[in-house]
Amino acid sequence: MILTTTEQIPGKKIQKILGIVKGNTVRTRHIGKDITAVFKNIVGGEIEEYTELLSSAREQAIDRMIKNAYNLGANAIVGVRFSSSYVMQNGKNFFHF
Repeated sequence: MILTTTEQIPGKKIQKILGIVKGNTVRTRHIGKDITAVFKNIVGGEIEEYTELLSSAREQAIDRMIKNAYNLGANAIVGVRFSSSYVMQNGKNFFHF
């Protein structure tokens, strides 16, 4: 499956548009990781626990988007956009496409 954020794929021609695909996930934070993050926020630096959570959520959303595209019979997804939004306290809708 080809994924790209561009509207075209060099050397390829879009022959048919099958529809919009998406991949969403909502993740919650873990209290133990939140405590670690508070300390790191005080001293500075990357909060690896949140980076890992974000990465995991992104991968799950991409996997869901690809599955959605396969179900439509697609062999590529063009114009992929990443977005993150706050849903509720202690919950994040990290990525949707």
